[in-house]
Amino acid sequence: MDPKPESTSDLQLVNLQWTPNGDTVIHLNAFKWTLYSVVLQHVRLQCCGWSNLSMMLSSSNAKHVRHLGRCFSTTTPRQADFTHAVIGGGAVGLAIARKLQQRDGVSTVLIEKHGTVGSETSSRNSEVIHAGLYYGPDSLKTRLCLRGKELMYAACEKHNVPYKNCGKWVVAQTEEQMAELQKVYDFATSMNIPIRFVPKDEASHREPEVRAEAGVLESPSTGIVDSHAFMQWLHGEFEEACGDTALASPVTRIEAPSPGNPDWKIWTAPQPASPPTASSPTPQTPNYSADEDGSFITAETIVNSAGNYACAINNMILPADRHRTPFYAKGSYFSYSKSFPKPSTLVYPAPVPGHGGLGTHLTVDMADRVRFGPDVEWVDSPTDLAPTPNAERFKAALEDIQKYLPGIDVDAVALDYAGIRPKLGRLGAVASGKGFQDFYIKKEEGFEGFINLLGIESPGLTSSLAIAEEVERILYQ
Repeated sequence: MDPKPESTSDLQLVNLQWTPNGDTVIHLNAFKWTLYSVVLQHVRLQCCGWSNLSMMLSSSNAKHVRHLGRCFSTTTPRQADFTHAVIGGGAVGLAIARKLQQRDGVSTVLIEKHGTVGSETSSRNSEVIHAGLYYGPDSLKTRLCLRGKELMYAACEKHNVPYKNCGKWVVAQTEEQMAELQKVYDFATSMNIPIRFVPKDEASHREPEVRAEAGVLESPSTGIVDSHAFMQWLHGEFEEACGDTALASPVTRIEAPSPGNPDWKIWTAPQPASPPTASSPTPQTPNYSADEDGSFITAETIVNSAGNYACAINNMILPADRHRTPFYAKGSYFSYSKSFPKPSTLVYPAPVPGHGGLGTHLTVDMADRVRFGPDVEWVDSPTDLAPTPNAERFKAALEDIQKYLPGIDVDAVALDYAGIRPKLGRLGAVASGKGFQDFYIKKEEGFEGFINLLGIESPGLTSSLAIAEEVERILYQ
């Protein structure tokens, strides 16, 4: 292994070689040596015999990190540093970066504001592989969820990513709710999505602790996945293909191509930036201006998959009349410490048209731990991630849970964690209500090489591999 550099006065490059059975790498960041244990199932990151995890340091007052050890195609000269820059290292950004890097003659950089990938929405959700029941016949959400579900099950099976095809029950307590289930059933059958009503005697035999006064709709293709292992696999494949990852690199400024400069320019902060507020067009970086530093990276194309910060990236690039306002739907989850009752399937309440979510549902993780959530709480900042200890909201969540699982011990339910869904409006989780918000995935007119992804909420995890296909299609069709 290379010796520790004595000085950071110049750019330093650290290359690491994998030992035959070791998973330890040295990550040079913020002028420190930090030991990371990288757990990547069935993956060893090898690029021409060397790991492509390379970190550079500039001078002691450095403004950015720049990567030099890329695996370029030598057949085509490139003026830009990279062919593709993908902003945002969640499940969707990882899937896109992996897909693009698999093409011949490309060089892709994944830019992530946090010190690790998958630190926000992708790791703070229900980890459900959705069936595609709620989003209407002509939406991107439906098309990409159905394709993504197929791709995810296949990838998990092939690459030993933990998953379980456990199915889901959607339960109705009233005739009005049963009418909503009938709408879901009619839509699913029209789209050839596996779906069935469960007879009452069968339901009481299979899940005697689940209450469904009016009926049960079963989705047998719904499942769960270990989202962390899934993202580790995506990241491993990306770097195995010689893709580059820039961690702890919040984007502070983006300059679009011009007649004299055909490439995108991207500046990042020297330290984690404080988040944008709902009205702020760019991430706020105290005491720092990109103009103070002439350093930047360039790319031929740029993909905005920044999740909760996607509107901020959008607003850096597009003119004011095309700016977007983000809406942050915080959802708190609740753990359950008792072993009974524990249904073997996921349990969801009937969807409420116009609601911002799918209700406080019951899911299980890969360790068979029961959890409930998320609820919906509108917040002003994407960093408001602490579970909200609000007695009134907790009581309301318990009441929702007891409607379909009356035998729970309420004293065993506790606030656990929270996640934030990046939305483009306050309504529209299901297509049957008002204000339905579809995924926004487009090549922006007038900005060559800019692919913009906004409002990538649920079913974003399920759709991630299909979204990657969609981005590749848009870029190369």
